[in-house]
Amino acid sequence: MMKGFEKEIAVAIGRRAADLYILPYRKYYRLLMTCQGQLQVIKEVSPDYGQRLISFLKYQADMAVSEHRRPQLGAMEWQHGPEIVNLRLSSVGDYQGRESLVVRFIYHLSAANYHILFPDQWQYLKGLLRQRGLILFAGPMGSGKTTTMYQLARGMANEKVVMTIEDPVEINEPSFVQLQVNELAGMDYQQLLRLGLRHRPDVFIIGEIRDPETAKMTVRAALSGHLVLGTVHAQNAYGVISRLEQLGVTPSFLCQTLTGIYYQRLIPTCTGQPAVLFDCLAGAHLKKAIDQQGKRGMSDEWRKHLECAFQNGQITATVKEEFAQG
Repeated sequence: MMKGFEKEIAVAIGRRAADLYILPYRKYYRLLMTCQGQLQVIKEVSPDYGQRLISFLKYQADMAVSEHRRPQLGAMEWQHGPEIVNLRLSSVGDYQGRESLVVRFIYHLSAANYHILFPDQWQYLKGLLRQRGLILFAGPMGSGKTTTMYQLARGMANEKVVMTIEDPVEINEPSFVQLQVNELAGMDYQQLLRLGLRHRPDVFIIGEIRDPETAKMTVRAALSGHLVLGTVHAQNAYGVISRLEQLGVTPSFLCQTLTGIYYQRLIPTCTGQPAVLFDCLAGAHLKKAIDQQGKRGMSDEWRKHLECAFQNGQITATVKEEFAQG
C-alpha cells in the first residue's frame, strides 16, 4: 500500500501540480490538485484510504500522526526520479474530527527551464537591479515569485552577499545566507531583518511583507543602500502601492525607496511549457502611480503583451481571455 501512496505523489509531481488536496467530502475523501491555476478533482477514495494517506504523509514529514484535530505544519524533500521536490504540508481537523491535508510542491527551477514570455521584460528587470532600492513582486500563489527573485539574485551571488528571510525557506541555495522564520523561538520577520541589517548583506530577499513592522524594516533596509527584493499580496501592480500604504508606508517613503513593482503570472503556452509574463511599474509610470493613486487593474501593456503572444502563436485565444484581467 505504501507504493500506492507514493504513486499519488508521483502523479501530482508528474503533472507539475502546485498543490495536492486530501479533503473529506460527503462519505468519501477527495484528492484534488492545482495545475496551472486550475483545481482538478483526481479521484474519490474511501475514508480509510484518505486517512491512511494523510497519516503516511504526516509520518514522512515528521508530524504528529496521532493528532487529528489541531493544525499542524510539516516539510520534507521528495525524490522523484533524479529530481528533488520540496513538500510543504498543512493539516487540520474539521468539527466532525475528519482530517484534511494540503501538500504544496516546490520545484527547483534552473535557468534552463525558467522561461520568460517576452525576454526584453527580463532584461529591463535586470537593469533595475543596478539602481538598488526596493523591487516588489505580486501574483497568486504558485506564480513563480520566489523563483524570479532567486534567479535575479543568483546572477549577483558571485560578487555580492545575498541574504534571504523566508517563512519557510522554499528553495535551498548554497550561495545565499538563508534565514527561516521561527515564531516559537521569537525569530519573526522583524527580528531576522534587524539581524540581517547587522550582517550587512548587499542584497535582501524578503519572503513576504505582510505587517506594518516588516514593511517598516524593509523600507529601512532599502533606504540604507541595500537592494531589497520582496513579495506583497496584491491583485495587480497598482494594488501593491495601496497595500504598502495600508501597512503604514507613506507616499514620500514609497517615492524614495521603490524602484519597481512587478505583477507576474505563469502563462500556459502552446508548447506546454509555462512562461512568466510581467506587468511592470517603474520609472515615470511608477512615480505617477504613487502620486495619483487612482488606477486599478492591469495595465494596457499587459493586454498588449497577451495580444502579441496570441498573434505570435505562443498562446491560445482561450488563454489570452483567461489572463486578460491578471
